[in-house]
Amino acid sequence: MAHRILIVDDEGHIREVIRVALRKAGMDVIEARDGKEALSRFAADKPDLIVLDIGMPEFDGLDVCREVRKTSDVPILFLSARDEEIDRVLGLEIGGDDYVTKPFSPRELVARVNVILRRLTPRNGEAKAASVLAQGGLSIDPEQHVASFAGTALKLTAIEFGILRAFLTRPTSVFNREQLMRAAYQLNIQVSDRTIDSHIRNIRAKLAAQNCDNVIETIHGVGFKLGRCEKEA
Repeated sequence: MAHRILIVDDEGHIREVIRVALRKAGMDVIEARDGKEALSRFAADKPDLIVLDIGMPEFDGLDVCREVRKTSDVPILFLSARDEEIDRVLGLEIGGDDYVTKPFSPRELVARVNVILRRLTPRNGEAKAASVLAQGGLSIDPEQHVASFAGTALKLTAIEFGILRAFLTRPTSVFNREQLMRAAYQLNIQVSDRTIDSHIRNIRAKLAAQNCDNVIETIHGVGFKLGRCEKEA
């Protein structure tokens, strides 16, 4: 069954470019012209992923993301202009999975969509080989794409899940940002250090809400490694 993608952008020609590229890649497409229509289409059509423009007038993409995250963990790929770095970082921090900067290559956008969707649907051989990975109170099941801490389910984006999976697969290793990018994105896609840092902050915040402040350690000048993943006394 083809994946269903919701495109949200107030510019018709942008929606058309994305629509053509996604349909060529075998995906079904639904569209919305503004934030309020996006929420209506999201509720009615249950998309597998949302391509969401940040810079829409009135009810913008960040507002839409906040509303969607109240009820759903559907992946969100933000579109942003070159001068909106603060908005891009904020978008990741409030629950976005990734972003593409305008003007963008349709091929790159499709690649990023596929990376996120692949995280949600393990490949056949991968699913059979996968087993539950755990350290301390943290555990993830790659086959079921679920994560929990001390028995409480964690709401993770696809990229956050991929980062934690990398850490749990090699629990004693130190990862630099480039290694984490490759583990999370799986394709030759360039993302900034600040993007990875935003995902790390999000993971730490979600575990801190479960009284765990030691999920990921910073190794200064090198990168990051998995922590003890235990509740604070």
